[in-house]
Amino acid sequence: MHLRVITRFVAILILFLGISMGAPLLVSIIYWDSSTWALLLSMLITSFVGLILFVSTKNQRENHLSHRDGVAIVTLGWLMAGLFGTLPYLFSGSIPGFTNACFESISGFTTTGASILSDIESLPKGILLWRSQTQWFGGMGIIVLSIAILPFLGVGGMQLYKAEIPSPVVDKLKPRISETAKTLWKVYILITVLEVVLLFAGGMSLFDAVCHSFCTMPTGGFSTKNASIAHFNTLYFHTIFIIFMLLAGINFSLHYKLIKGDLKIFCRDS
Repeated sequence: MHLRVITRFVAILILFLGISMGAPLLVSIIYWDSSTWALLLSMLITSFVGLILFVSTKNQRENHLSHRDGVAIVTLGWLMAGLFGTLPYLFSGSIPGFTNACFESISGFTTTGASILSDIESLPKGILLWRSQTQWFGGMGIIVLSIAILPFLGVGGMQLYKAEIPSPVVDKLKPRISETAKTLWKVYILITVLEVVLLFAGGMSLFDAVCHSFCTMPTGGFSTKNASIAHFNTLYFHTIFIIFMLLAGINFSLHYKLIKGDLKIFCRDS
């Protein structure tokens, strides 16, 4: 295996994860909640570790990825995401104990939906967004997102893509696998934004609309409310959730082909 290539790519994942903590940090500042310093510290530590690992492999010239390299990167990447994802929970005191915080973090990134929390509404807004954000990243995959930047690293991504996508057939929507990854994420973001708009238009707060859209698209099931979506006891909201859960359960390459004008794509056998 090419250990320096693996380290460099995992470093990119960790660095991206650290930077992404900026969104919950901003929300925490806006709402003046108690998680600001916890999120800032988590962001700095995660970004620093990612940056150190990235710089330590800056002279790496071997960019070929074998299948074993791809499997190693996917395994280590998800493991690191789960571990660093515990920091906001621990530093804010929202979830006491490493085991519980790690469980919540990994549940988010794997979109499992299991939770050890009993009073979700007592959590600071910044932590609630981070919790929802872990599911959103896990839904399409931070590995797939990272593949989109492989041309910047000069690394081929087909082996990594095959290792990440649990399917015997890997759809290539574009000639380059990095372009395929970008396309899938664009579709994912587009549908997420559409759900946010519809929920917000129905009277849901922007914060709740974003968080629930982040959790609907990966079909993860996290919520900002103790009663989950039952809290929004209206036909309009429940209909929106049902529609987007259905959309989220369909192969995103089919959504892309539909957007490109193939109106009969859902009527054909694969």
